[in-house]
Amino acid sequence: MGIRATAVVCLALVTMGCASAERTPVTSTAERFLSAAGEGRGGQACLLLAPEAARSLDDCEKQIVSVGLRAGAVRGVDVWGDEARVRVDGDTLFLHRFPDGWRVRAAGCEPRAEQPYECEVKT
Repeated sequence: MGIRATAVVCLALVTMGCASAERTPVTSTAERFLSAAGEGRGGQACLLLAPEAARSLDDCEKQIVSVGLRAGAVRGVDVWGDEARVRVDGDTLFLHRFPDGWRVRAAGCEPRAEQPYECEVKT
């Protein structure tokens, strides 16, 4: 294997390792958010929202509980730098990394054929 090919393989492994290391905090944030929203703890759920997403709701603490979000088994986590997607049973969430950690930018999202996701909560 040449030097160039070795460098590409090493870079790919480092990148995969970084994305893999980010899955735990991303998953943790998504699970805490869904648990709080599903159990009626709107204040705690709102603290895990990105500021723009929280501001998009007139009364975050009440509305986030009424959306019908529920915790479920995590089916997949994708991390792309400061952006992430978490797929759970019946829901998809999008997160962003802020200086103080990961926050939910969109929740209650469903895929649409060849269109962006349709989300109940979004920035």
